[in-house]
Amino acid sequence: MSLPVHLADSLADVGSGSLVEVTGDEAHHAVAVRRLRAGEQVVLTDGAGAAATGTVEETGKRRFTVRVSDVRREERPSPELIVVQAIPKGDRGELAVEVLTEIGVARIVPWAATRSVAVWKGERAARSLARWRSTAREAGKQARRVWAAEVGELARSGDVVDLVGGADLALVLHEAARAGLGDLTVPAGGTVVVVVGPEGGLTDEEVAAFEAAGARTVRLGAEVLRTSTAGVAAAAALLARTPRWG
Repeated sequence: MSLPVHLADSLADVGSGSLVEVTGDEAHHAVAVRRLRAGEQVVLTDGAGAAATGTVEETGKRRFTVRVSDVRREERPSPELIVVQAIPKGDRGELAVEVLTEIGVARIVPWAATRSVAVWKGERAARSLARWRSTAREAGKQARRVWAAEVGELARSGDVVDLVGGADLALVLHEAARAGLGDLTVPAGGTVVVVVGPEGGLTDEEVAAFEAAGARTVRLGAEVLRTSTAGVAAAAALLARTPRWG
């Protein structure tokens, strides 16, 4: 059985024999909800490439300590995959974040597209972004990731243009595109950006701006997927053509 994974602030200077303390909400959930007890083995990760295996020595209401027996460190996965996700309605955004995190996407960027049905403003924006980040954090533990998935700030179309312009490969998913994912050469390194439009579809102006910044418009297949599943399908298809999934 796999050991439970918990988040630690930093494992940068941790080695075999180190004592690591976990506090706050993470510790409260482990101790009060999961009933973590002294003597159990756990894995700690800081989301920055390190994972430490060890034994719980002590627990409190909002803290526990782990005596580390082994530490492994991993290089950041390459290519780095960024998915720009137009905000879906309801809880479909959290579903997309959960699965994108589990399959290894490095960054998920919520995008206020022109035709997005859902609108993030004021307190709603803060709450929605917090839910996306909480979803990514929990999904990362489930997937045993040592590099955490980042959920960026709410982006406008101009921000997406900037992301596209800095990518080694940038793709815009569009059901009317002539080229398919199978027509592409996926780089073995660098950054790949995938732009996923909203339920109402992309505007001609959005597509033109992304293409002018260097993006290629591609289709996934004959079927038209929901916005909450299109990014997952595209990310999986791309990763399967890289050394990460090779």
